[in-house]
Amino acid sequence: MTIRVVVAEDQSAVRAGLVLILRSAGDIEVAGEAADGQEAVRLARELRPDLVLMDVQMPRLDGVSATRQVVAEGLADVLVLTTFDLDEYVFGALRAGAAGFLLKNAEAAELIEAVRTVARGEGLISPAVTRRLIAEFAAPRAVKAPAPPALATLTRREREVLGCLGKGLSNAEIAARLEMAEATVKTHVSRLLGKLELRSRVQAAVLAQELGL
Repeated sequence: MTIRVVVAEDQSAVRAGLVLILRSAGDIEVAGEAADGQEAVRLARELRPDLVLMDVQMPRLDGVSATRQVVAEGLADVLVLTTFDLDEYVFGALRAGAAGFLLKNAEAAELIEAVRTVARGEGLISPAVTRRLIAEFAAPRAVKAPAPPALATLTRREREVLGCLGKGLSNAEIAARLEMAEATVKTHVSRLLGKLELRSRVQAAVLAQELGL
């Protein structure tokens, strides 16, 4: 199956490099290119790609706001690409519903695999960012995040899966840890996202970290 991607990056040289890398993969098609957030949203509406590769800092409409619009309208999954490894952009993008987060210094093979991972429906955060995120959430907090009322509607298994998401585990790793089929894990993930009204498994991971699950 071909993965159709819109590349949104304001620097033309960087955008050309990203397009070149993605086109080198036989299963990825670059459906469109955008130089700013507004154009990214417009192309997502027009082309309905599988994924938008979204730079964070862009003119007219920043990547976080553009991500929020694309995800809210159900136009595509969003893989955020940026030079920043941990700041308000990361948290903003994740809360906006980004399905993945990758640093711009990632190798070409990492970028291609990240696109494939997100296209499979599995959230992705680069290992460097994951470590920093976990450290941030593990830091002592004066006020713990309140649990959403919908958390009480999760089954025991769904809570276990949510806890595993918070540890950054893949579906295969969750299946091995909880001794269940990978297809069953996917079902639990889908159900808990629906109950908690979350847009992505990455958002679920952030919530799990905030709640200390």
